[in-house]
Amino acid sequence: MEIIMSFVIGFLFMAAVYLMLSKSLIRIIIGTGLLSHGAHLLILTMGGLGGTAPPVVADGVSVSDYADPLPQALILTAIVISFAVTSFFLVLAYRAYQELGTDNMNLMRGTEDND
Repeated sequence: MEIIMSFVIGFLFMAAVYLMLSKSLIRIIIGTGLLSHGAHLLILTMGGLGGTAPPVVADGVSVSDYADPLPQALILTAIVISFAVTSFFLVLAYRAYQELGTDNMNLMRGTEDND
């Protein structure tokens, strides 16, 4: 399962970098969202996907059988933070589009080069 997750994480990082290198502000925001989701999956995979017992150590349960709760808590916090940052970016992009009339990064900078 870790091999499949590593390919999914690699694809998410690849798509995020591709979108973040574009000229459209909305595509950049979507790229940052994909990058955060890739990081969440990376933390979850590095924490270990196995574990069938709840994270309460009791008699008869070995340490390798329970699910580690720390990566899940970190990811939950990171999801909330990335949602807030994405919301802020979307509001900022909407306001920039209202003021400037474009979402092209080159036109926002003031350069007229439109490759």
